[in-house]
Amino acid sequence: MPTAQEARNKATFRRLHDAVHTGDLATVSKTIDGIVAPDLLFHAPVPMGATGAQALKRVWEVLLRAFPDLRVETEDAIAEGDKAVFRNTVTGTHLGEYRGLAATGKSVSYNEIFILRFADGRIAEIWGVVDVLAQLRQLGLVPGDPA
Repeated sequence: MPTAQEARNKATFRRLHDAVHTGDLATVSKTIDGIVAPDLLFHAPVPMGATGAQALKRVWEVLLRAFPDLRVETEDAIAEGDKAVFRNTVTGTHLGEYRGLAATGKSVSYNEIFILRFADGRIAEIWGVVDVLAQLRQLGLVPGDPA
């Protein structure tokens, strides 16, 4: 049986997905301000010259500009103590510039796994593994079977 803290941590992360599903960057930014520590430690490749919560905001700006209908569906959510793990499937339609590629209208579907550490009710640290190769293949940016 999950503890109250573990249930709260899962619900906090779901708030981020709910905000993303609005497609509204202002809503995403406001939600990040409410649930993410400003000095967030982000252990994932974010080559955007930003750190902390600002880096997370930049990630979502890039993704929602490129994939305005982006959906993140959680397949598994596991919480223990101050950490939670989420296995997600991400889908969207490439309708805006992404990684130098103009909109193609192609659909993408890829997987990701994130581990989050919470402190004082906020996301304090994130480790992420995203199947970017599958995403780039589906967009035609790298050769290989798009499936």
